Amino acid sequence: MFSDETMTVETFFGCAFLAYGLPLALFALTIAKDPVRIIVLILSSFFWLLSLLCSAILWNVVVPLKEEIAFGLCFSVFFQELFRLFIYLLLKKADLYLRRLTESEPTQIFLNPHLLAYTVGLGFGLMSGAFSLMNVLADALGPGTVGLAGQPQDFFLVSSCMTLCMILLHTCWGVIFFSSMDNGQYYLSLYVFISHMLVSCLTLLNKRYLYVASVLPAYIVLALTGVLAARQAGVTIASIKKAIKGGSDVLAVPVQDPVQ
Repeated sequence: MFSDETMTVETFFGCAFLAYGLPLALFALTIAKDPVRIIVLILSSFFWLLSLLCSAILWNVVVPLKEEIAFGLCFSVFFQELFRLFIYLLLKKADLYLRRLTESEPTQIFLNPHLLAYTVGLGFGLMSGAFSLMNVLADALGPGTVGLAGQPQDFFLVSSCMTLCMILLHTCWGVIFFSSMDNGQYYLSLYVFISHMLVSCLTLLNKRYLYVASVLPAYIVLALTGVLAARQAGVTIASIKKAIKGGSDVLAVPVQDPVQ
């Protein structure tokens, strides 16, 4: 038999590893080896924080609607996508100077637009995940037990699953959004906004303990968005087979020379 304290610790680490395990693995394998990528990731995280600040200011200013969670949620999504646009414009404006700054460094982030978009998206996702689950994990350590009044006991598990989903979605949304802006496919930018709003609004169902109704559609959106992001990044079935077989060929991404 495990003591209550042991069970709460197990819940804490289990939920933490579930929510942050894969994103931290992505960071370690694809970002941590390059200091420039780390800087871009931190910059994108800072922009997400700015969107949160704007949401908090609006939420405090509009006093009559402070008790309406849906109001704050919708404007939070709006500000997040607005600051995703801002960081895209900032990076495009500074593209020429950043390439010159890093031309002697072993980094390809400013030569590969999809890698840049992936880094920005992961930065958005990691910061979003940190704010959405940290308080929940703190409560998982106790005291108290979930479900004593007849409510479902899988609140922490569902919160972790939704956090992981949102982190991965932000990563995919970053790739889709940047690619859509580069190629003038603005309907994909609209898809990013609509899907972000949809998944965020699904979390409102958790207040009524309709966990399946929120988690299952969110992961369906994640699957569709992941496929779309992969297509925007140039991934094909042939390239996937070659990667699985361990082919030595490298997929070259054409890059336009910066305007002098």
